[in-house]
This record gives sequence, structure tokens and C-alpha cells, in this order.
Amino acid sequence: MEPKEFEYVVIKAKENGVHVIGLTRGQDTRFHHTEKLDKGEVMIAQFTEHTSAIKVRGKATILTRHGSVESNE
Repeated sequence: MEPKEFEYVVIKAKENGVHVIGLTRGQDTRFHHTEKLDKGEVMIAQFTEHTSAIKVRGKATILTRHGSVESNE
């Protein structure tokens, strides 16, 4: 079986206490992972067969292959 290609996103915190929350796939969407980033910290996250969405709470720059967005401006 060939491995699947999954999308990556880069999240860079612009303030202390930025929360990155992974949400599950399937019938019931649930939180399955959380991280807290401080100003300047960078997280590289990946969508997988278990992760269907990523929620960012706080001021951050989010980079994807589709472009970038600023959260909480």
C-alpha cells in the first residue's frame, strides 16, 4: 500500500499562549490534541487520517501551500 500525501501547515505564534487544537475525523468531531505556543515558537502540523481540522486560538501567522493568513488581527 502506498503512503498517502498529507497537507502540512506552519503556525508561528505572534504572542504568548497561542493554542493549536487538532480535531478528529469521522462521525463525531472531537479535540484530540492541543499545544500551547509562546511568541516566536513555530509548529509544523499535518492533516492525517485522524486529523481533519486544526483550530488556532490567539495571534499567529498560519502558512499553507494555499497562502498565509493572520489569526486574531
